[in-house]
Amino acid sequence: MLILGLMSGTSLDGLDLALCDISQHRYRVLAAATYAYPEMWRRRLANLEGGSALDLARTHSDLGHYFGQCVCRFLQEKPRPQYIASHGHTIFHQPVKPMATEDGIPSYGFTTQIGDINAIAAETGIATIGDFRTLDVALGGQGAPLVPIGDELFFADYDACLNLGGFANISYRKSEGGGRKSRIAYDICPCNMALNGLAAMLGLDYDEGGEVARGGCLDADLLARLDAIGYYRQPAPKSLGKEWFLTDFRSILDSSALSVADKLRTVTDHIARQVAAACGQAAMMLVTGGGAFNTFLIEQIRHYAPHTQVTVPDPLIVSYKEALIFALLGYLRVEGSENSLSSVTGARCDSIGGCISGSFKVL
Repeated sequence: MLILGLMSGTSLDGLDLALCDISQHRYRVLAAATYAYPEMWRRRLANLEGGSALDLARTHSDLGHYFGQCVCRFLQEKPRPQYIASHGHTIFHQPVKPMATEDGIPSYGFTTQIGDINAIAAETGIATIGDFRTLDVALGGQGAPLVPIGDELFFADYDACLNLGGFANISYRKSEGGGRKSRIAYDICPCNMALNGLAAMLGLDYDEGGEVARGGCLDADLLARLDAIGYYRQPAPKSLGKEWFLTDFRSILDSSALSVADKLRTVTDHIARQVAAACGQAAMMLVTGGGAFNTFLIEQIRHYAPHTQVTVPDPLIVSYKEALIFALLGYLRVEGSENSLSSVTGARCDSIGGCISGSFKVL
């Protein structure tokens, strides 16, 4: 099946597109590209969680049309896919347990990814699949991470798969009784969301190669405060959202008087330490996501995890693995196969997540 996977990450780098030929145990990326967000879109998305309901509804529609227009540009002189599978752009992620409210109405966990799939379909004339996370959350799961189904089907030769995106997350197989193994995955800690935010204070989109961090000094006090964050002691399944980042992580950075370079160095070591704790004694670990291009971060991960062979694959997989796997999630949705693993998310059962926009003929 020919499917175009779309991925917009929390670090606001841009929209990743990967045109993929997919079957359940095989893939081929035919073409891929990233469309960086124009500054007006970066500003609009960066603070949307604090906007009005009207802001959210309008941006949901507008972003869907923008995604569709990017798809049309990308597909010029390329094979036409049967489906588009879009992750959307996460604004809220609070997959909490049900709780009572003051008015007596139960409150449940929720997650919100914007970029209306109907708008994408209207712009492109291609049926579009999206909203992959909400069913899992409704079933009591974290709704994240979803990429481990691809690790299970496409990258099983590695003991662990690490993604260094807006957040760092890991996936691995865990032994159970009777020789059985199940896929476990969770968000580890902030990654590019924190590093890019600090780099922006220097007028940079990101700290290329981690060179600013390399020139900074490690601060033991700030490192200890970051390492002491309560989330790291919680058992999996667990996941992170931007709201948590602002209240629990960035507030610690903002309270520090250190230079930006020293903060970058300390946060880099913090990420590497948390990754090392997460990967344990894994012999081989595949590393993808934008953070895999951060040479200094990779060096520090290797320093703190000396027993693990850290493999950074070719740039196509580094940059587009998530878009590839959302194409896979779309394929599984169309085929009627589970694409969300309860062993990963903590939901009460595996599920087939995703909604498909109505098919139509473009006049």
